[in-house]
Amino acid sequence: MNTNQRGITGLETAIILIAFVVVASVFAFTVLSTGVFASERAKESIFAGLQQTKSTLRPSGSVIAFKGFVGSTAAIFKFSLIVEAIDDADPIDLTPPYTADGSGTDPDSSVTTNKTTIVYIDDNQILQNVPWTIDFLGTGTDNMLDSGEKAEIQVWLMNRTTATAITSNSSVNYMASGGLTSSGILLTPNDRFTLEIQPPTGAVFTVRRTLPAVLDTVINLR
Repeated sequence: MNTNQRGITGLETAIILIAFVVVASVFAFTVLSTGVFASERAKESIFAGLQQTKSTLRPSGSVIAFKGFVGSTAAIFKFSLIVEAIDDADPIDLTPPYTADGSGTDPDSSVTTNKTTIVYIDDNQILQNVPWTIDFLGTGTDNMLDSGEKAEIQVWLMNRTTATAITSNSSVNYMASGGLTSSGILLTPNDRFTLEIQPPTGAVFTVRRTLPAVLDTVINLR
């Protein structure tokens, strides 16, 4: 009779089974952790996308166009519109790149850096990052548009010579850069234009209007 044969004891079997269970548990935990991490990253991406597509600005009133004269030629040199932040929106940085003080030539370049940009578009040209100024209405004084606050944005296509009456010849003139230069094309009656206000976050706020057949000094474009 051969006495050298060995069998697997119950203890050895238990140790092997425990080892399998431990390895399977570690593997399952790794898979689960990877899935949770991927799910969190996907959720963050979705929220970031929604933040970029959600509008943060809305109009609060009409768009106003202002007419001056380049030499003796009538020209729209500025637009004005009032905006407000939507309810519960994060504060919007509306630090303007220019200021206007009603003396000399407006607008005046500012030393601040703007995070919100405005693009002007018509059938003949696209002007990136056109000059704009701002006046906060009410209590806003920190260049941040908070929920419930309103601000009047003035978009400048041309320079205003304040010493000359707006109805006189040469009351406005071309810009060296930013707005309409001497190579640009002036707006004429019945022309269409678009303003795109691009805040640091949120969707682009777009304004589209058509000029009337007759250009008054101040034009309410609704």
